[in-house]
Amino acid sequence: MWIEKLAHGVLELDTPIGPRYLQPNLRERVLLLWTFRNFSSLPQEVLRTNERRLIDRLWNESRFISRSVADTNELPVIGKVERRAMATTETMPKRKPPASSGVPLAEEGRQAISA
Repeated sequence: MWIEKLAHGVLELDTPIGPRYLQPNLRERVLLLWTFRNFSSLPQEVLRTNERRLIDRLWNESRFISRSVADTNELPVIGKVERRAMATTETMPKRKPPASSGVPLAEEGRQAISA
């Protein structure tokens, strides 16, 4: 199976509009086979910088392949990259300090010591 992936494998990208498939060259397929040697699917966040750059370069070069063509349905998938949307952080309003009991902390400490 890995010989078929090495010879004709494609990379699957999980996108909001559905899966997209990229056709890497032989050298890139070797690198991707090593990346996906233990997993069939990986989130983009766990990939190393050079692996992310490779995927971004394939994306920008528009090396997409259509899996709807009869010949490409049998192409082996090297791995699947889960492109999750970046989590947005919500800023919370600043909390008000707790209401004081009217006695400063220094005086409370003195009262406790004298008791």
